[in-house]
Amino acid sequence: MTTVGGRELIFETGELAGQANGSVLVTYGETVVLVTAVVSEAPREGIDFFPLTVDVEEKLYAAGKIPGGFPKREGRPPERSILASRLTDRPIRPLFPKGFRNDVQVVATVLSADQENDPDVIAICGASAALCISDIPFGGPVAGVRVGYVDGEYVINPTETQLESSQLDLVVAGTRNAVMMVEAGARGLPEDVMLEAVRRGHEALQPIIDLQERLVTAVGKPKRQFALATPSEDLGPALHQFVGERLRSAVLNADKTARRDAIAELRHAAI
Repeated sequence: MTTVGGRELIFETGELAGQANGSVLVTYGETVVLVTAVVSEAPREGIDFFPLTVDVEEKLYAAGKIPGGFPKREGRPPERSILASRLTDRPIRPLFPKGFRNDVQVVATVLSADQENDPDVIAICGASAALCISDIPFGGPVAGVRVGYVDGEYVINPTETQLESSQLDLVVAGTRNAVMMVEAGARGLPEDVMLEAVRRGHEALQPIIDLQERLVTAVGKPKRQFALATPSEDLGPALHQFVGERLRSAVLNADKTARRDAIAELRHAAI
């Protein structure tokens, strides 16, 4: 447990989703999010990308609502759920090993929504914690907070009520030493105010990262060894020698159409 923005942030594990590679129950205010992380046993064949899927599930029951009348089931994911999935994906994706081709699924299920503490930044922290305590290779921890600017004062993780009068809605996610992602909307704020908001956001991440490190020390699993899809050591120098001057000549062509065609032709030749 730690304190962020004047409210308790609690990580729990071991009670729910025991078959996942890693699972964490995150409580902030009265918003509760269960985050699970699982990995496939073998890499997916024939792909040249990392197959990571992040899904933030926001169901009506989390707010005490049950669909009734004609629609008896949940509809498609709301836009805010899709955006929350993207917010969670962006800071964690770069922290997996290069060449990792095993399928990884991170699912954040909102169990309770208090209508004041948005589950999106909670999902970022929970995703990192679930990955950190799992046996999945991951270069975290990473954490996320929201920064508001209300009546000339910075507010960490402002409530929904405070955001109505805030001039800033900024999400900062990062590791101990670096900012991984910034997403913001603002009402005509100067650059120095925005930069200070990012700095304060990164500063507010530190206790959350400390909490995750304590959790890993207490219950973290040893990381498994996975086969990585890496190119041969000879390929890089050979490709550099083949492309080098040809690419320089193509890029420096002043004619836009000719430049585009030359780069495309060189790409095909290199492949």
